[in-house]
Amino acid sequence: MKPKHILLAGAAVLMATATAAMAQDGYRFALVPKAMNNPFFDLARDGCKAAEAEMEGIECYYIGPSEHTEQEQIQIIQDLITQGVDGIAVSPSNAPAAARALAAAKEAGIPVMTWDSDLLEEDKDIRATYVGTLNYDIGVNLAKLAQEMKPEGGNICLQSGGAAAANHNERLQGIRDTLAGTNGTEPPGERLTGQNGWTEVDGCPLFTDDDSAKAVQQLSDILNRYDDLDVFISTGAFTQWSDNAYRQAVEPYKSKLDAGELIVLVADTLPMQMQQLKDGLSHGQVGQRPYEMGYKAMEILQALAEGKEVEDPIYTGLDVCTQENADSCLQQ
Repeated sequence: MKPKHILLAGAAVLMATATAAMAQDGYRFALVPKAMNNPFFDLARDGCKAAEAEMEGIECYYIGPSEHTEQEQIQIIQDLITQGVDGIAVSPSNAPAAARALAAAKEAGIPVMTWDSDLLEEDKDIRATYVGTLNYDIGVNLAKLAQEMKPEGGNICLQSGGAAAANHNERLQGIRDTLAGTNGTEPPGERLTGQNGWTEVDGCPLFTDDDSAKAVQQLSDILNRYDDLDVFISTGAFTQWSDNAYRQAVEPYKSKLDAGELIVLVADTLPMQMQQLKDGLSHGQVGQRPYEMGYKAMEILQALAEGKEVEDPIYTGLDVCTQENADSCLQQ
């Protein structure tokens, strides 16, 4: 039998070798968006890649569905578990389904977190943290803009992403609670039926599944159907991603937009959206900070992989933009 000090020395050598190998190989962290054909998530990817360039031993593995497909996202998460990545950050398209997939990752010893969109309250113990927007506040700020521009209320149509997307349901709740002057509801809030003068028109809310063509068609249909619509609010940028299509949809109503008869408010502040705002084709944008989400996701996953505790949740803030402050509202 070898002396104990030799065994301990051998174990130390093995541990040092493993540590050196880890330092050489680094960490491979996956950033999973809802869809890769989405300019909002492109900015998160850019932040993730910036972290990769600036942080030693970090690989940002950006992978998601080519289009917004809930089942494909789940399959990608399952594949990442099989590959044995060192951490997974996901923006869940379907919160309950994502929770089941991420539970398997946690059981496999893979650190998991959410960004942009979170899990449902009952599933939040599965992930270590959430980084992104306080989504309820997006709705609150969109509603406040509507109240400022239409203080007497009016007919309103709300447009959302996926019906099972927790982030969009929280935004709907924020809009409805603020306009109705209520609290204590559950996402997506209670339909507006005249509270404080606000009434949701028949056929709304609209659900786009993060499909830009579908979102613009919905907008066109609603504007054509309701000549007396006072406010249109979209909880995501999908309505404005396709710049030419959006412009074609709203330009026939430009005189109503200019007169404040029809108010259009949209979440996010992507470059094409800010130009649309400046051109008078919307009245307000409430923007998130996706670049920061992607960057922070890599920092958080590194901390988790190293056994450190992280804050939960981590909010990245909002930018509230109108035609009046469009040149100065974005975080520098």
